[in-house]
Amino acid sequence: MSKLAVAVLGAGSWGTALADVLVRNGHDVRLWARNEAHVEELRSENTNERYLPGLELAQPRFVTSDIGEALDDTDLIVLACPSRAVREVAELAAPYIGRRQLLVSTSKGIDLATHRRMSEVVGDTLGENVGHRTVVLSGPSFADELIRQLPTAVVVAGHAEERALAVQAAFRNGYFRVYTQHDMIGVELGGALKNVIAVAAGISDGLELGSNARAALINRGLAEVVRLAVRLGAAETTLGGLAGLGDLVLTCTGPLSRNRSFGMAMGSGRSKFEALAHTGQVVEGVWTTRAAYELSRSLGVEMPITESVYRIVYDGHSPRKELANLMAREPKPERWG
Repeated sequence: MSKLAVAVLGAGSWGTALADVLVRNGHDVRLWARNEAHVEELRSENTNERYLPGLELAQPRFVTSDIGEALDDTDLIVLACPSRAVREVAELAAPYIGRRQLLVSTSKGIDLATHRRMSEVVGDTLGENVGHRTVVLSGPSFADELIRQLPTAVVVAGHAEERALAVQAAFRNGYFRVYTQHDMIGVELGGALKNVIAVAAGISDGLELGSNARAALINRGLAEVVRLAVRLGAAETTLGGLAGLGDLVLTCTGPLSRNRSFGMAMGSGRSKFEALAHTGQVVEGVWTTRAAYELSRSLGVEMPITESVYRIVYDGHSPRKELANLMAREPKPERWG
């Protein structure tokens, strides 16, 4: 494996964890954060106390708030900011992106304004040429466990196999297994939409409705994800893989899941804003719920769990009544996707 110059844009939990993998793999890593105070903390401490408290980070790494400095003469750019910030960060990076860098999009969301996937937002912002050089990385992965070098498997997908293989080679090691495939649509939508179902599973757990209810929500939630993703061009088989079922199960059941924690807070009686404050970090499922709800209605795709989560989060409906309404829906044959 050749040594690469890599810029990781975003020093939250996921960006920090991916930067840590790349440092351990022997690459020259520049970690960018927009907040200078955060940069100074990262420089002075061997941890990221804001997002991953108490976890020691690999060295050496270079941290900066100057995006031009981070991107100077790089081979690989990893976009690891929240989905709502992707367009803005891409615009900041645009003057420093040349014709050869490969870009990896790791944000799991759908653009609220345009309902576009994150790789499409990158292409819209940076141009078609950069869009075609963009590879997406997704799968069941908690940053906390990745920093602790616990076994993790993800998938990368790109327009061209050689680009996905290049990203695989940069990231893979003894504890981080990276698979490749070609279905960018399925990989991105699976990673984004599972957060909505995780909020629903968290609400159910907050209401103490039990394991049976959680299992039903996961299974029927996956059917909703498949319906919308396939309608938008994804391969159904992708949603049974790491970026679909794998990530869905982790996010709906794992104690480190922000989306599940947010849902549990709402299920236990907190308001949306109280639940967000309780969770303490970005909860992608809140914004993806709205985007998925609007997108499904515009396309005529049936997504009853997503609609219930939307009414709870955005219209203030009772979580218990919404889940009761799901159980009371007209009986029908089980359909997949």
